[in-house]
Amino acid sequence: MFYFALRRLIQSVPVLIIVITATFFLVRAAPGGPFSAEKNVPPEVVKALEAQYKLDQPIWQQYTSYINDLIHGQFGPSFRYPGRTVNELIEAGLPVTAELALYAMLLAVFFGVSSGVYAGLRPNSIHDYLPMSLSMIGICVPSFLMGPLMVLFFGIYMEWLPISGWGNTPGDKILPTITLGLGYAAFISRLSRGGILEVMSKDYIRTARAKGLPARVIVFKHALRGGLIPVVAFLGPAFAGLLSGSFVVETICQMPGLGRFYVQAAFNRDYTMILGTTIFFSTLIIMFNLLSDIVSVWLDPKLRDQYRHNK
Repeated sequence: MFYFALRRLIQSVPVLIIVITATFFLVRAAPGGPFSAEKNVPPEVVKALEAQYKLDQPIWQQYTSYINDLIHGQFGPSFRYPGRTVNELIEAGLPVTAELALYAMLLAVFFGVSSGVYAGLRPNSIHDYLPMSLSMIGICVPSFLMGPLMVLFFGIYMEWLPISGWGNTPGDKILPTITLGLGYAAFISRLSRGGILEVMSKDYIRTARAKGLPARVIVFKHALRGGLIPVVAFLGPAFAGLLSGSFVVETICQMPGLGRFYVQAAFNRDYTMILGTTIFFSTLIIMFNLLSDIVSVWLDPKLRDQYRHNK
């Protein structure tokens, strides 16, 4: 297992290098610059700012300088927040974003697994069609559409929930959590249903039934471990997706999270903030993918045997 994790970790290094390089050159290829939006700024001031942030250097020299900063764990200073580094901004916004992602993941796992298992144990019936139809709606409706609709209905029209903030008023965490978690709950529901349907047709499940084991023992002791392997494999990238996908929800609900910093950096062409946030989330995605792969191999004997055979 250790060598499997080490090999996957080594394979992720070139991916991260490609992400860093592509993001670095793409943001600089965009029209304008971090100081082009300033009004009535004398040219000499702009040149001084560019010299301060090393933007007057050749592009290859900027790249090598940035890579050197990354090696030392520094994302550089923010162009739009004087006196603050990208590391400080990530540290300030990450707790809110991580808390939102955690609540959304718990909601998605609870409702997704329960509805998927319920539907998978009752295939081709109303108990199967109804939750799967609802999950399809959750998959088809994106968060940037679901968010405004929920804010409009539950926040403005019904006045049941606060529509902005995080941790300031009672209930202000409910709307963002539901908005972000519904889509992932729909995916998990369909994965759970498919996994349970496949496992329930296996020979060892038929043997357990032939021995007269109670249905709850068959489901909870034998079926869930194999049936939820697709869900476990999905949880790693899903949690990373919840972290990076919270940008829209944070913007809609006016939350002081990392997503708002990223959106503002994109509008303001804050190169270092865009790069730092992208690299940070790319690293999280790689690590969560690695973690989900390790857990999947640990749960599934077939995957362990396949890894030993290919070793």
